[in-house]
Parts: sequence; structure tokens; C-alpha cells
Amino acid sequence: MPAESLVVADLAEQDLLDRIFPHLPVGSRTLVPPGDDAAVVVAPDGRYVVTCDVLVEDVHFRRRWSTGEEVGRRAAVQNLADVAAMGARPVALVVGLVVPGGTQVAWVEGLARGLGDACRPLDVGVVGGDLSSGPVVVVSVTAHGDLEGRAPVRRSGARAGDVVAHAGRRGWSAAGLDLLTAGLRDVAPELTAAYRAPDAPLAAGPAAARGGATAMLDVSDGLLRDAARLARASGVTLDLDAPLQAFAQDAAVLAAAADALGRADLERWLLTGGEDHGLLATFPPDVPLPEPFRRVGVVSTRSDHLVLVAGAPPRDAATGWDHFGA
Repeated sequence: MPAESLVVADLAEQDLLDRIFPHLPVGSRTLVPPGDDAAVVVAPDGRYVVTCDVLVEDVHFRRRWSTGEEVGRRAAVQNLADVAAMGARPVALVVGLVVPGGTQVAWVEGLARGLGDACRPLDVGVVGGDLSSGPVVVVSVTAHGDLEGRAPVRRSGARAGDVVAHAGRRGWSAAGLDLLTAGLRDVAPELTAAYRAPDAPLAAGPAAARGGATAMLDVSDGLLRDAARLARASGVTLDLDAPLQAFAQDAAVLAAAADALGRADLERWLLTGGEDHGLLATFPPDVPLPEPFRRVGVVSTRSDHLVLVAGAPPRDAATGWDHFGA
């Protein structure tokens, strides 16, 4: 049977694993790679950052929109961003993969390549996981990170007077999803690509920790929703600058999508769009912001609202993504 026509059900589990493993990097922190009951990874700091995220087909991605490589990159990046948001350096991933028997083997190999492409430049090893059959594709990734002797940057450290800063893109993924949903894949390819495989500023997390960040988190569910999480944890209010000014460069990129869709969605994408995986952090006012962070607001004492936009409560009641719609 030609290789391009193989589906998962044509292979034994070990045969499929033998096609996956060559695409996955080991990483310099890996002492025992895949092949035993568990991997062994060096933890020189003595502490480990651990996070887990799940992508479910037709909830987080659609195979008719995304290649295996794009889903693999997306699965890696959203977990690596959570490690970076703690100020840590990512070092290893463990991947659980569920695939229907009719899935093309080439698509699964592409997913492995995407994982490898995201991890290899960062010296992150993909050190093991699990493989199972099921009705839809599910990719579960657990990421591990090294604090390298630094204290973790938590959500709870922001103080009144701190500067609010952001690194990465805003609104690109949400605009890309709206374009794909409307069948306008070619209007702004950079936006649809950002939805299918986001590009997070992973090096900015450790840089923020070294630069004195007092609090930080990965913006995965929308700026307003995640800013509120940081504000709640810190007992403060975040007063964000007007979005069209704070994110002027992003707004310029988003303009073509808003025009094509025939509606004014720029502010909604900037404030509530998720899955760009930028980093939102707070810094003391006398600390130079490390690249690529840019000032987008200020921390004030707790008020009636966790988040303000240009000094006023947000106009949009839908503040971002929620898995259960609450």
C-alpha cells in the first residue's frame, strides 16, 4: 500500500510509534529518552514547573483547516507559553495522543513534525507520552520547565503603581478564526496562520523574570478575562490603555480582516480574542521593560472593577473564551 494512503488502523501501535519518534527532539536535559517505562530529565534547580493542556478536535482545531504540523505546533506552543509565563525555561514535553483508526498516518507524522519544529529550537525534548484510539483526535501535552534559580513569577504579585506590559500579538488568532469560519482563508493569511499555529514570545517569560516582573500570565483566553485573573490574584485593579492605541501595530494588521468581514471587530479582537499566547506582566514603575514588552496600562488599588479600559469599565460583557460558556 502506498505510504500516502496508509491510515492509523493499517499499522500496529509500535509501527506507528516508530514513525512518530524520529520527528521528536530529545533535548539536552533528557537522560533517558522514550523507550523505557518513563523518561528521566535533569532538574538542576531542584524545582520543576509543570503544566498540562488538551486540544480536542472540533473544539480547539478542525482538521479541514489545519495540517498535522500546525496542530502539533499549536499543542506545543500553548504549553510552552504557560511555562514561560512562570518565568521558567521549557525543557521537556510529554504528549498523550488519541487518534481515530481512519486518520491518515501522514497527518500523524505531520503532528509529530510540528511538535518537533516548535521544540527543537528551544532545546526542549519530547520525552514520551501515550498513544490510544478514540472517536476524535485529542492531543494532551504536559510541559516541564526549569526556573534556573529564579523565583517563579506568579499572578499574585502585582502592586498599585506597577506598569502593565504585554509581549506578543493581540487579536490575530481571533481574527483568523473569524475569517476561517466565514470561508475567507485568503484575505489575511498571516491571521489565519496565527489561529492554526500561534507564535508565542517564549523567550520573553524568562526575560521578564530576570527584569523584575512582579506578576505574569499567558494570555490564552482574552486580554480582559486574563487581566481580571491577574488582578483578582493580586488584589488590585488593572487599568488598561485604549486598545487601538496600546496595540496600534496589531490593529493595523487586523484592519483588512475587519473590512473583509464587514464589521468593526478590531476592539473585540484586541480585548477579548484568545489563543495568541502573548504574555501579560506587571513591573515596578522604575524598571526598564525588557524586550519585547510594551506598556499597555497601569496597576491601581482595587476598585469595583478588576479591569478598566482607559479608566472606564469594559463595554463588552463577553470578556473572552470560557470552555463552559459562563
